Amino acid sequence: MHALTKVASLALLLAAPLLARSAPVAVVSTTRLRADVTSLVSFGTRHTLSSTADPKRGIGAARRWAEGEFRKTGADCGGCLKIVLPENTVTGERMPRPVKIIDVVAIQRGTERPNEVVIVQGHIDSRVSDVMNAAADAPGANDDGSGVALVLEAARILSKRKFPTTIVYAVLSGEEQGLFGGKLLADYAKQQGWTVKAVLNNDIVGNTRGSDGLVDDKTVRVFSEGPRADGDDALRAQARRFGGENDSPSRNLSRYVAGLAPSIPGGLEVRQVWRADRMGRGGDHLPFQDMGVPAIRFTVAVENYDHQHQDLRTEQGVVYGDKIEFMDFAYLAKVTALNIAVLDRIARAPLPPPVSVEAAVQTFTLVKWTASSGAAGYNVWQRRTDAAGWTKVRRFAAGQTQLKLSGVRGDDWFFGVSALAADGSESPVSSGVPGGGFYRPVQ
Repeated sequence: MHALTKVASLALLLAAPLLARSAPVAVVSTTRLRADVTSLVSFGTRHTLSSTADPKRGIGAARRWAEGEFRKTGADCGGCLKIVLPENTVTGERMPRPVKIIDVVAIQRGTERPNEVVIVQGHIDSRVSDVMNAAADAPGANDDGSGVALVLEAARILSKRKFPTTIVYAVLSGEEQGLFGGKLLADYAKQQGWTVKAVLNNDIVGNTRGSDGLVDDKTVRVFSEGPRADGDDALRAQARRFGGENDSPSRNLSRYVAGLAPSIPGGLEVRQVWRADRMGRGGDHLPFQDMGVPAIRFTVAVENYDHQHQDLRTEQGVVYGDKIEFMDFAYLAKVTALNIAVLDRIARAPLPPPVSVEAAVQTFTLVKWTASSGAAGYNVWQRRTDAAGWTKVRRFAAGQTQLKLSGVRGDDWFFGVSALAADGSESPVSSGVPGGGFYRPVQ
């Protein structure tokens, strides 16, 4: 494909979801975001091993505050939020004694298919240089007060709307000690029998100046896995033969988010990073990926390592520590608005359908898909095997579940299908490759 054609194809990918339906633009309040982070910082430390009983300091006070914010939002929407507090007692390398982990979760149940769920989350715990130091002040403004503030603001805005499927707003504990809060919520989702369509994990989403002075307030990074984490040897062997290394549900969710970013007021671009997380590090989306759930991580374009996981101090004129004055709330508002746009679209859209492709030893390709509950139509997509993004082939009504592409040799292409709601809301693309199915039942 000519380079210019590739650029045009990518432009189509980015524009296509916006043509179907424009979600209401979220009016995100930088004042509320700042107030939430200020409140979180005021607890001194939110270390997982800090006090759970002190009314003003420690992880317990912070969790109770977050629960109170969800309850205020629930009261404002006439009781539309159900507050649950999943918990588990855990031990680990960074947990020298048994510790109770508690997540603070608000559930906005869908009106038609409440078992279909999209989750937005951030972790409330904080740390300093020594991950075991639960006594020192650890303000955790950006890591991850920014993610918690985003989740609370998303709940305030989206709770004013009605959706056919369920949105879950989650404030997680225990991330710095070993991703315990993410694992707890993933287990809870499994216990509830939820069909989790997507997990949006927001961790370090509120600064724009790196520790080397580089500034980028126009880009957010989205991390996604390639081969799916729950794949077995048989699936990996199929992917090696037929493709699928770049088509996990999480990867296609990342492409979907990139397509919605141009709609955000003030301008925001998604830099898709095609690895599960940053090098040598992790986040609370990973336990969901381990279960086969589509999950991605949002994080800033340029991290400032002087202002994360650091004791509060000044050395040779360099100020260390995760303080609120190093945050950019206008930028955090844009990342929040992008999350809200994605949540709104996925909560309205049907599940992406399972897709199969018949193309071996023939001069045509047959794309088939299974009907999705609530779908008013489907879009069929194709992508060259060396291309970054999808281009739309054709739109179909609800009753149609296959397409014959004459003269298209399947060896040279990947194919996928997205589902459309009656209002035009569109799901991410489900790929017709090994491991490309957007939802795989958890075993």
